[in-house]
Amino acid sequence: MKGFKIKKDIPKVEKPIEEKANGKERLFDLLIHDLTSPLSIVSTTADNLIHKSDHYGPLTDQQKRMIDRISRNSHKAQKLLQEMIEILRSEERLFQKEFFSIENTLQDSMLDVLEMSIPSAAEKLCHVENHEAFWQCLKEHWIFVEITGRYGQAPFCHDRKKIQQILRNLMSNAMKYRRERVEVKISGEEDLHVSVEDDGIGIPAEEQEAVFKRFVQLHDKKQIYVQGLGLGLTGVKTLIDAMGGDIKLESQEGVGTRFVVRIPPILP
Repeated sequence: MKGFKIKKDIPKVEKPIEEKANGKERLFDLLIHDLTSPLSIVSTTADNLIHKSDHYGPLTDQQKRMIDRISRNSHKAQKLLQEMIEILRSEERLFQKEFFSIENTLQDSMLDVLEMSIPSAAEKLCHVENHEAFWQCLKEHWIFVEITGRYGQAPFCHDRKKIQQILRNLMSNAMKYRRERVEVKISGEEDLHVSVEDDGIGIPAEEQEAVFKRFVQLHDKKQIYVQGLGLGLTGVKTLIDAMGGDIKLESQEGVGTRFVVRIPPILP
């Protein structure tokens, strides 16, 4: 299925366009063909060894732990690869136009985050049958979700993968830096509005401009390092800019941080 392309004025450049395009095509080929296939083989093989012991033979507890580690990291690498591909596509203004439920997408994104941060909670929530029970269970882990406005019921029209990637990275960041709680709010009547807030260490005013820059990670000696999920805030901003939206940072040192996002829909 071909991607939907949002038209946008692109400034003229002096560099040969063909040379630039060929470079991007080679990068796409590397990511999609040369990396996707071997990662998929590693992931499938590890999963088969764990879950099909009747066919491949029993494993010791130590072997299971090691193979489970291989499986988890290969799945993470696959997600990172997919995020890289989505960012490259967004920079080319290529979007997959579809109608989808924001609530379902938010739930899927939260499960991805919990698999990395609280695996036991993710396993439990996989078996929850409805949204209300799902959000209620999250409160046990001090994660609070509020969905109001049009997109609590009506579908949103855009590229679902990219929206899910934005939600996943924002929530992963909040989970990484929170002290106790995370609050996620979804609203909007035309544009989609997303607010993700934590009660963590906050970001000093002089460092806030660096948050969205590549290869920059803020450190605090009092903060225990927790592994994030995905390409982080740089990737989020790249996607949102390409979508014609905006992202704002509100933070107070010692109090917490909130990211506020606006994304316009792709018109039918």
